[in-house]
Amino acid sequence: MNSLLSFDDAYIERIDKETEEVLAKETTEFLKQTIGYFKKHKNEFLFVESKSFDKVRTDSVSFEVDNAFGTYDVMLGLKFPKKYASKIKEQLKKQLETEEAPFDLMFNGDDGLWDLNFTFNYVSGFKEDMTIGEAYGLIFSFLHKLVGAVEENTE
Repeated sequence: MNSLLSFDDAYIERIDKETEEVLAKETTEFLKQTIGYFKKHKNEFLFVESKSFDKVRTDSVSFEVDNAFGTYDVMLGLKFPKKYASKIKEQLKKQLETEEAPFDLMFNGDDGLWDLNFTFNYVSGFKEDMTIGEAYGLIFSFLHKLVGAVEENTE
């Protein structure tokens, strides 16, 4: 797991996709399960909030299985100005291991964040048998590289 990521202060919830009702508040113990949990519980997504995510310009990261494609999806709000659109897209295309564009990036003017959704299966290091905690560590590393590259190319 990434040494910059800590779940010590994490707020973790399992949420129903349709109603957005909180099904359960979880402890870090839940993160020891494999990500396959979400293939068995396709009606749920996981919401994790942590101060550690400040280092990668977000507050929280959500994780789920796409009902139609059966892929793992990551959703978050990325804190970059709107003018960084091309740099963010360029870096996402470099980092995700596919010719397709397995991500959606849209600027939300209401909260000034980039709504970013991407297919986790295309992140280098992805394994079907990884734990949820390992998945969040890999997501954090992915975002750390993304944010570093965007910051480097814009300053």
